[in-house]
Amino acid sequence: MPTCLLVRHGRTAANASGTLAGWTPGVHLDEHGEAAAHELGLRLADLPIAFIATSPLERCRRTAELVGQGRAPLEVVEDLGECRYGAWTGRPLSELAKEPLWRVVQDQPSAAVFPEGDDYPAESIAAMSARAVAAVRRLDAQVAAEHGEHALWMAVSHGDVIKAILADAAGSHLDQFQRFVAGPASLSVVRYTPGRPFVERVNDTGADLSRLAPPPKQVSSETDEPHPGDAAVGGGV
Repeated sequence: MPTCLLVRHGRTAANASGTLAGWTPGVHLDEHGEAAAHELGLRLADLPIAFIATSPLERCRRTAELVGQGRAPLEVVEDLGECRYGAWTGRPLSELAKEPLWRVVQDQPSAAVFPEGDDYPAESIAAMSARAVAAVRRLDAQVAAEHGEHALWMAVSHGDVIKAILADAAGSHLDQFQRFVAGPASLSVVRYTPGRPFVERVNDTGADLSRLAPPPKQVSSETDEPHPGDAAVGGGV
């Protein structure tokens, strides 16, 4: 049961201006985004990250470089890419908010299907969620097999993608995914177990991360420890 560190890319000019960047090429981190990603890298510097997966888009790849600091193998994973917004790509959010589909995206996202564009393909939020959740669970199993059950690994992606992963991990219907927040350069943490996932952090932008370090290696022995997928009664520590 490795621990997955979900990192949203740092801020871009599109974020600052309220533009839906989607799969637009050439969208890079702005000065604030570079600094925030670098700061997160410093916060994570003492943690033994075994593997980093990233969306193929430039803003995520740069964030992965800044946060990872060359400490782990990095792999581009297409299924961690941004939702494909089709004809909505590149348009101001203030303009999109006036369209009927906007209310569907906000209130019943599982039914939202973006319109095809001349330059950008489209998909539904449900399809985006399905591919992203499947990718994270597949990668988590891969990390467990290659690095052990206490390994830490990182997935660098986008706001809506991370919110969908968090909703799934929390056992929430996709229609509730807008209740989660994943700001630029934020850290969310999910630990998958045979029984259920545990959501350990959401939208963290400054807390102490030392608690995420794997436990010291111990000689295995028969104990009465609870099943690793069981939740602590009374909240635990």
